[in-house]
Amino acid sequence: MKKVLIVGGGPSGMMAAIIAARNGCEVHLFERNEKCGKKLYITGKGRCNITNASDVETLLQNVPSNNKFLYSAFYTLDSFQLIDFFHELGLKTKIERGNRVFPESDKSSDVISAMMREMKRLSVNIYLDTKVKDIILTDQRATGVRLDNQSMIEGDRVIIATGGLSYASTGSTGDGYGYAKKAGHTIVDTHPSLVPLEIKEDWVKDLQGLSLKNIRIHVSAGDKKVFTGFGEMLFTHFGVTGPLILSSSRYLIPYHKHRLTLSIDLKPSLDDDTLDKRILKDFHKYHRKQFKNALDDLLPKTFIPVMIKLSGIPSDKKVDQISKEERLKLVHLLKGLNCHITRSRGYKEAIITCGGVSTKEISPTTMESKKIEGLYFIGEVLDLDALTGGFNLQIAFSTAYLAGLAVSE
Repeated sequence: MKKVLIVGGGPSGMMAAIIAARNGCEVHLFERNEKCGKKLYITGKGRCNITNASDVETLLQNVPSNNKFLYSAFYTLDSFQLIDFFHELGLKTKIERGNRVFPESDKSSDVISAMMREMKRLSVNIYLDTKVKDIILTDQRATGVRLDNQSMIEGDRVIIATGGLSYASTGSTGDGYGYAKKAGHTIVDTHPSLVPLEIKEDWVKDLQGLSLKNIRIHVSAGDKKVFTGFGEMLFTHFGVTGPLILSSSRYLIPYHKHRLTLSIDLKPSLDDDTLDKRILKDFHKYHRKQFKNALDDLLPKTFIPVMIKLSGIPSDKKVDQISKEERLKLVHLLKGLNCHITRSRGYKEAIITCGGVSTKEISPTTMESKKIEGLYFIGEVLDLDALTGGFNLQIAFSTAYLAGLAVSE
């Protein structure tokens, strides 16, 4: 019976523990927090978007870099097999818009409870409030771990599942990068990803709490368009967030020193000419009213004062007196509302970390280090990250599943 030591009790650590134990290993899992799955608990606003019910090719398309590395992992445990895995643990799931998969109960705690029950059934040894200080390496092989209290635990295999740097309060403090460096691994520069963005313009604060659906955005770095997408976004007191904004943030990482412009198309289904006709129709309907009272059919109520201010059209001007030039300016605003991104909100609010242990130095079929025998890296600690929609948790579970199988061989 192989003795497997797992550092980190997040989604990947728990999955690796379950699979290794099912395959006859003696498993010891070390978690620095008072409970496992602390970051998992807050994902998806506490609902836990487990995966995305899509084929493997779609999963791969939602991983911006190093996606070829994940072929073995995703084909060994795809999203539908992952759903079946949770069903076997007694967790009922549901599929929502965009193929996002959630627990039927909408409680992330149910996902954690299901995995904890299975680990208990399999007699996994779980050490809570236990920080691993170091990985013990002997003759280019991982042979154990050293805890904070200096005690040493020997093992045949060591799996690093420590996560990245996002949401440090949940225990993601970059410990895994230190272990990897000591083992001679390259750490690809890390950045916060899937993160809200701060906006320069003050009018954004007036829209705090306003959610926009079915809109299109473009983000440009100088004259270069670096992201285009369709979906939902939300205005906040500091700027913008929501699924579309979070996904865009991943593509902005190489351009953080550039002048970044966010352009919002509020009416993507209408071209300029069609939108102008639509506005004319509204103006005809409200022809006796002032401009400020003629936009209810076109915009959410909280957006109207901001749009009036930006348009430069006097709010008390009768709509039948608005010129064609003024109307066309309104069209252009609705089709391209521009503002400027100053910075991201950083690791404290980032869902995921971009960068990490170089995948070039890890076997894609086992997750074992190519440098140190018996040392494995899984989940967010690796240089792997995806867009919003459940894809990042699929990476965590699939890489862990592979490692769980590999350590028992």
